[in-house]
Amino acid sequence: MIQMQIKIIFPLLVLVSFLLSCNNDKVAPPKQINAEKLKKPLEKANVHMVKVENEEIEDYIRRHEWSMITTGTGLRYLIYKNGQGIKAISGDVVKINYKVNLINGVDCYSSKDDGPLEFATDKADVINGLEEAILLMREGDKAKVIIPSHLAYGLLGDEKKVPKRATLIYDIEVLKVMKPKPQK
Repeated sequence: MIQMQIKIIFPLLVLVSFLLSCNNDKVAPPKQINAEKLKKPLEKANVHMVKVENEEIEDYIRRHEWSMITTGTGLRYLIYKNGQGIKAISGDVVKINYKVNLINGVDCYSSKDDGPLEFATDKADVINGLEEAILLMREGDKAKVIIPSHLAYGLLGDEKKVPKRATLIYDIEVLKVMKPKPQK
């Protein structure tokens, strides 16, 4: 994605620079950006975006009348069916059925369409929020999970179905928890 943006933006910058330099005999020195001046407004904007997202999540939970647990990272979860299997721990390989929606109800991904998802919990193969949720569950559990954007795809989205700064709603069923095979 970044390489594609560079391929598009760089030629445009060259063209704009060329056009601007054609009509200007005097070249102004580049303006210095004061990082400290930008820091406070950016922090304030970020705090505001987090606050708005949290309000949207809390409103969603109220509308659905869910009694969810909130973790220290901001992940919310509700285990609505307790399984009898082993609890997932870091390093385990898990296999899950899932459905992912945006907070506005738009469907994104599901195991119904893409098949069950299998991944190792400590390999960063999935978003942080999904891994965190799985480590709270055991084989056979079914849960509703709300993943804030900072634990999902962040500022950019996934460049497919998840837009930028998207809160994700997961419905997860842990099918299998497998211990990793020993290294040879």
